[in-house]
Amino acid sequence: MKNPPAYGVTSVDHALQLAVILQVEGPLTVSEAANRLGVARSTAHRLLSTLVYRDFAVQNDDRTYRVGPVLEIAAQTQSNVAAIRAAALGPLRTLVDTLDETANVSIRTGRTIRFIAAVECSQSLRVGSREGMVLPAHLATGGLVMLAALSDDDLTALYASPPANGSDERPDLAQLRTELRAIRRSGIALNLERSERGVVAVGRAVTNASGETVAAVSVSMPSVRHSPARMQDVVAALTAAAQAISTTL
Repeated sequence: MKNPPAYGVTSVDHALQLAVILQVEGPLTVSEAANRLGVARSTAHRLLSTLVYRDFAVQNDDRTYRVGPVLEIAAQTQSNVAAIRAAALGPLRTLVDTLDETANVSIRTGRTIRFIAAVECSQSLRVGSREGMVLPAHLATGGLVMLAALSDDDLTALYASPPANGSDERPDLAQLRTELRAIRRSGIALNLERSERGVVAVGRAVTNASGETVAAVSVSMPSVRHSPARMQDVVAALTAAAQAISTTL
């Protein structure tokens, strides 16, 4: 997992988060930006004004902000991220209320996944929000769920080319295919400290009206609270959340 930089600049981080939100979710107001970042409206306004100044954002006539010329090409790519996130927030909260563990929704883009929504639980020892983070799909619970929706040929094609950044991101495909077959049979992905030491996660697919897997919902917990005896309750709550999101979509 990525760790925050030791001397990170909060204002820069907030501005980058807003740029990502505008890019993948669409227009938002100052109040919505403030709520997403957990900052004052005045702070959100200054951040958005700076993005406008640098052409990362544009202010509309109705005073909402949309993606600017710098990110315009990506904005032209149709995305249902905002719809998935809107459909997920209610079921995520219900899932967290039921299990008191952190819940996330992620989408896949190529060989990576991005967490687009998260609700943290109330326990002192908990897995923090992963919203906005990007991970290799084969290492993340939601990624395994979404990779399981691919055929063997599609999976081979996905990992055929070298990673763009030159790193060794490609998994052992024979082993991955075996894991994905098990996920297809059960409908559940179990991640035992695969992404991060001390963290266990369970995931399930979210589908659209055509039955296609478009996202994954997962529950993350400290490994000390995971046990086989608890899995039945976790899977039941997770299934209810996935079905609720899918029905809305």
